[in-house]
Amino acid sequence: MSAASTHGRVALVTGAAGTMGAATAVRLAADGHRVALVDIAAERVSALAKQIGDVAVPVTADLSTAEGAAQAVAATERALGPVDILVNNAGILSNNKIAETTPEEWHRVLGINLDGAFHLSRAVLPGMKARRFGRIVNTCSYAMKSGGLTAGTAYTVSKGALQALTFSLAREFAAFGITVNGIAPAYVKTPMVTEQLTEAQREALIAQIPVGRFCEPEEFAHCVAFFVSPLAGFITGEILDLNGGLQFD
Repeated sequence: MSAASTHGRVALVTGAAGTMGAATAVRLAADGHRVALVDIAAERVSALAKQIGDVAVPVTADLSTAEGAAQAVAATERALGPVDILVNNAGILSNNKIAETTPEEWHRVLGINLDGAFHLSRAVLPGMKARRFGRIVNTCSYAMKSGGLTAGTAYTVSKGALQALTFSLAREFAAFGITVNGIAPAYVKTPMVTEQLTEAQREALIAQIPVGRFCEPEEFAHCVAFFVSPLAGFITGEILDLNGGLQFD
């Protein structure tokens, strides 16, 4: 199926080279959307684009700068058309608490986890507003609710700020057919869990999760697909917990 014949929306997914981003891109493409796979890892998004087919295009960009975000949006629009759906999923983990967090690490983590979402949202919202339709989904984290149970200071703060950005944009653009929501996963089965936590940490975490397992990437992708669907248009400013019962609120 060619991109031109697809009747779905244009979706820009960041962090598409990662486990959650790739699962999301695959799901959105399966739902009939055209998908821009945005990541700094060029070879991995190129391989994913080939796997998905003609409805997907790889876009390499550094989203921590306004210039990089603008380039990503421009490349997406040249290849697929105006962005209807933005999934701000790019992120890096830091387990360092405040004493071990250098100013350089602080700025690097916030630059990727928070600034990228700001720059991209700022770039696509005018077009969404003009067309009176848009969906933005931000990947938040259980860390922002738990104070960083296993995550470090910079990561926890970046996700807390991303929640505030979600609320701010949801309030500002609700009247224009644009919804802005977040998903707060806890311990999705990604390298952040499988490689950056020790076996002892993983076992301890599973013991605390009432459902007794880690979240599958496809479960995260399903939540994104729900938020971007037409029938989710009455939901905005919501943070969806995806934590296996770790916390109720």
